[in-house]
Amino acid sequence: MTTAWLLVLATVMLDLARAGPVPTFKPTTTRKGCHMGQFQSLSPQELKGFKKAKDALEESLSLKNWSCSSPLFPRTRDLRQLQVWERLVALEAELDLTLKVLRAAADSSLGVTLDQPLRTLHHIHVELQACIRAQPTAGSRLQGRLNHWLHRLQEATKKESQGCLEASVTFNLFHLLVRDLRSVTSGDLHI
Repeated sequence: MTTAWLLVLATVMLDLARAGPVPTFKPTTTRKGCHMGQFQSLSPQELKGFKKAKDALEESLSLKNWSCSSPLFPRTRDLRQLQVWERLVALEAELDLTLKVLRAAADSSLGVTLDQPLRTLHHIHVELQACIRAQPTAGSRLQGRLNHWLHRLQEATKKESQGCLEASVTFNLFHLLVRDLRSVTSGDLHI
């Protein structure tokens, strides 16, 4: 009987040796801090998905009758004029509005086209919120340019039509992805 057990044990050991290393799992931990550097540049595949979504949105807009009272995202706005922590807050507000508007558009026939861009934007948004929570000055009172711009965004969502919001977000999409996101990822976010 001992020989049988040794044979079984040897067989099991050989099977384990052939199976390779045993995978180990580290306990899941909550990441703290700011990890925006991963968005310094988006992959060509992601940018292609955004271009396809923008083209589809523009085509959809050409079929709609829309007019805006004033540009929601003025071209003179430059997040680099803000303090580093203010850039995070400004981009988060811009991204929040963009996600809301694009999700509403995704409920239409554009759903499949907007899936990948919405996932990417959501991922950026989650990381951005983590950065804001980690900033020591995040609780500071908003003043100056940042306060004016956030107020403008908030008022626009109340006053402008869905078509106008969709147009503004569509025409601002690459500005958000290239200039605004880069102004945050290139900032000194040492958290």
